[in-house]
Amino acid sequence: MLHRGHESTDGSGGGELAVPMAWLYAEYIADELLRTGELMPPTSFEFRAGRDALALTVFLSDTTGELSGIQVVSQLETWMSLTAYDQPWQHWVGERMAELAADAHAAGVPSPDLALAEAAWRWLEETELLAPDLDAVPGGAGLIGEDEGPKVWTPAWRLGLPLGHLAIHLF
Repeated sequence: MLHRGHESTDGSGGGELAVPMAWLYAEYIADELLRTGELMPPTSFEFRAGRDALALTVFLSDTTGELSGIQVVSQLETWMSLTAYDQPWQHWVGERMAELAADAHAAGVPSPDLALAEAAWRWLEETELLAPDLDAVPGGAGLIGEDEGPKVWTPAWRLGLPLGHLAIHLF
């Protein structure tokens, strides 16, 4: 599947710099959803994790490569179901990335959109953030303050995904 980002900005496609418009648009949508929800400061690692997880969801769920502003509202429910707690989001991301990579390879055209999506996914998988242990024993939570509760190192996507889901819900 080719995205509009495979052309130059003037549409000539004559070997100029390819602009990753599909990824940049997905990242913009994710950023706006998170900022609207005001869940955390935009300068935090947690915000970045949420933005990257949402951007991957938006980018990878766009099977036509033509996500327009009017389609954003109609896609919210899809994004919400993809980011839900009981969904195998990380497996879905891996499968969709492999499909897009195969399509780009078959077309013989490098995808700047896919390169940015791969970088975001790599960061989400390899970066660990210190977060509250959501699996901690519920009875012990009342004994200590919220900031003093048990914390664990977790992959950034495990923190970013529920933040993204909540941002969609609050939108």
